[in-house]
Amino acid sequence: MFRANSLILYVDDVDRSTAFYRDILKADPVATYQDFSVFALSDNFVVGLQSRHAIDPKPQPSVGGFELSFSNATKEDVDRLHADWTAKGVEMVLKPTTLDFGYTFVAADPDGHRLRVCATDTTNVS
Repeated sequence: MFRANSLILYVDDVDRSTAFYRDILKADPVATYQDFSVFALSDNFVVGLQSRHAIDPKPQPSVGGFELSFSNATKEDVDRLHADWTAKGVEMVLKPTTLDFGYTFVAADPDGHRLRVCATDTTNVS
């Protein structure tokens, strides 16, 4: 079946972004190249870090917002990761809070890409 299996983030400095993701994911990239690195987020999904200066066609300056969501978390995971990432100096966009869909926080990577960690509330899902 045809399904998305990767997300590519355009970054200013691949080495800096690779170090950032290595630190917060506590995992090494599965592949690295001069202007690109890849992290496995699951068996079926990877995130690539691509130099915005070395891709054709050149990326659009801004096309709207999105976030990389880590929603298979518990409330304890949300609090633990928020504390861990805060101690590492990761920029926080939203402190841990309860929203309609669950308990969550939002951080930003060095290029401003949003990272959401969420304990999704499925009690009202039918």
